[in-house]
Amino acid sequence: MSRIGKQPVAIPGGVTAAIDGQEVKVKGPKGELRHVLVDEVIAKTGENGIEIVMREDTKEARAMWGMSRTLVANLVTGVTDGFSKTLEITGVGYRAAMQGQAIQLQLGYSHDITYPLPDGIQAQCPKPTEIVISGIDKQQVGQVAAEIRRFRPPEPYKGKGVRYAGEYILRKEGKKK
Repeated sequence: MSRIGKQPVAIPGGVTAAIDGQEVKVKGPKGELRHVLVDEVIAKTGENGIEIVMREDTKEARAMWGMSRTLVANLVTGVTDGFSKTLEITGVGYRAAMQGQAIQLQLGYSHDITYPLPDGIQAQCPKPTEIVISGIDKQQVGQVAAEIRRFRPPEPYKGKGVRYAGEYILRKEGKKK
């Protein structure tokens, strides 16, 4: 039994939620998000917020129940607070800078990398070795961070590359003489 799926998603003040069939729309101070739920679960508006209920008790429905509740909770969190990910750049000469609606990256290649930001995503470079990506859609924020990290993932010998803030890189020992 899902312990997450049983809990209703609380709707804070200033946020409106509408359920139209399998589609859940949430509107708040930061914007509007929508998500189409899978067919195994149903969304209802209850007295405590949005409740996610299984259509029938099958293995697939139990697997989707907690995930669907979490996705709806992420919609509510996104329109109220938003999400952000921080990337750290490590390496001599590696740096990042904002260039309009794009991020200019120097990651040790013979050319600079220009990454245009998609709609709904903001980025800041408070330091040349730090990128803060923020937005209201958790999936999109994580996808942009993963695409930037993919340009130069951290290598295990010196730790150079782009990593998530707080990510631990398993270091290897170099060759011996």
